[in-house]
Amino acid sequence: QVQLVESGGRLVQAGGSMRLSCAASGFTSSRYTMGWFRQAPGKEREFVSAISWNGASTWYADFAKGRFTISRDNAKNTVYLQMDSLKPEDTAVYYCAAAPQRLPPTTPGYLYWGQGTQVTVSS
Repeated sequence: QVQLVESGGRLVQAGGSMRLSCAASGFTSSRYTMGWFRQAPGKEREFVSAISWNGASTWYADFAKGRFTISRDNAKNTVYLQMDSLKPEDTAVYYCAAAPQRLPPTTPGYLYWGQGTQVTVSS
């Protein structure tokens, strides 16, 4: 059974930091591009960041550049999203997803999705 389980979301003050984790199971996640997306209330789901199967390539949305860092540990089947200098507009449910290597990493057509973890940034 394929599972992506996000954790680490919480309430934090603006300017704070947080690290999200995504544990994969039921498939060979080391062969997949892994990505993070987010969805704020009343808004569409949007791309945040992605990392290639071997970690050699990373992609970021403009709002994430310089503040967020994606990484992965294939030995642990886990992907991380380190978020620094958080802003109230970062408040959203953050989703982890897995995509075949051939899929453009910034598009939403990922194959597997987690249930999401709530990130709330207070002003």
